[in-house]
Amino acid sequence: MNILKNKTAVITGAGSGMGKAMSILFAEEGANVVACDINSANLESTVSEIKAAGNIVTGITGNISDETDVKKIINNTIALYGGVDILVNNAGILDDFMTVNEMKNEMWNKILSVNLTGPMFACREALHQMLKQGNGVIVNIASVGGLFGARGGAAYTVSKHGLIGLTKNIGFTYAKKGIRCNAIAPGAVNTNIGANMHPDMLGFEALNAGMGINPRTADPSEIATIALFLASDKSSFINGTVVTADGGWTSY
Repeated sequence: MNILKNKTAVITGAGSGMGKAMSILFAEEGANVVACDINSANLESTVSEIKAAGNIVTGITGNISDETDVKKIINNTIALYGGVDILVNNAGILDDFMTVNEMKNEMWNKILSVNLTGPMFACREALHQMLKQGNGVIVNIASVGGLFGARGGAAYTVSKHGLIGLTKNIGFTYAKKGIRCNAIAPGAVNTNIGANMHPDMLGFEALNAGMGINPRTADPSEIATIALFLASDKSSFINGTVVTADGGWTSY
């Protein structure tokens, strides 16, 4: 369909899961994809798959929580493709379902840095360019954890609530500048985000209290199709809001 033809899209956390699925789909739809991830091996796998299909992609290794890396990603994108039309803030990490009484400063700072401060860095850098262009789209990957109290640990929950707040602020503030910003709040998705976790049992019990009513787990491609819609002109009147994609989990 090429609904993103001649568009340049920066996608973070592109080495696996939802970010990989988005990178592949956006490239299939004609975008110049700049795929970013902290894991260079995973990133190379994504880049190789996209190139093998004959589509356009550039891989940039970087840490979303490092302001210098974020500036490098956006500046290199502008240098290569002349602008930034789409930014997808997908990179994120879990917090072992850690409760407040057990929370260490190191974990709190790490989760907030990756899940909230990093996306702010990326939005800020992208907005500088989008304002010059007079247009642009930002899609933030939040979570149902940003809508409710116990779909994750304390730090994760706070970070995703904050990301949704950032989304709404940007959406309204820049609406008359030709820039849109929306968030997706996925439920359970089959990704590797929970690999190597050592869950806090009290926090894990709180999470599990609602898992019995979760209808199913999504494939990353299902979230990618929503991101594609929000990134495209087909969603031109959707701005400053959150699309919940959880198979009906939170409607109970």
